[in-house]
Amino acid sequence: MDEQVDEQVDGLRRELCEYGRRAAALGLVIGTSGNLSARAADLVVVTPSGVALDQLRPEDCPVLDLEGRVVDGERKPSSETPMHLALYQATGARAVVHTHSVFATVVASTMTELPPVHYNALLLGGAVRVAAYATYGTPELADNVIAAIRDRQAALMASHGAVTIGGGLEQAFEATRLLEWLCEVYVRALGVGRPSVLTEDQLTAVIERALAG
Repeated sequence: MDEQVDEQVDGLRRELCEYGRRAAALGLVIGTSGNLSARAADLVVVTPSGVALDQLRPEDCPVLDLEGRVVDGERKPSSETPMHLALYQATGARAVVHTHSVFATVVASTMTELPPVHYNALLLGGAVRVAAYATYGTPELADNVIAAIRDRQAALMASHGAVTIGGGLEQAFEATRLLEWLCEVYVRALGVGRPSVLTEDQLTAVIERALAG
């Protein structure tokens, strides 16, 4: 690694620890579940396998090339690394956040998509698709997630959890928080009645209103 990339990697390792602690504090992950990664040039820094996100140290986070070869670090990369690498190769993402948060997992276990019951769904690209189930850590799961996240910033994973992407860890993490909020709104609304789903015309009007300032 050249000096500039090395500095970026060190910064991303620290950020992974910061956002790992935030994810645990907000209840988005439990135990060693969930994983995060970020990209610097042609390298990816990922959280390790078997370490709780609120106990991470920067040196725990391995550095990989885009083919998945470890170029720095002693710990084994997360088992979901193939999905992270596939997302970097298929999108312009610079960060990926994967969680097993409660309401996202509830929706992912019961629905084929999260409908836009609130206009903030537009911040994720619209209705959030649920990727077909496949065993964690497999190329099949990675392919399913790529299909589901097309033109979106988030996807749910059937009977599994959620994944978001962004231009950096802050953006990807905020997308995770928003997705969990939207899922909670939907699940709680079901307890009251049938949630109203915004139409395409209503969503278009929101976009036009935002563009108009």
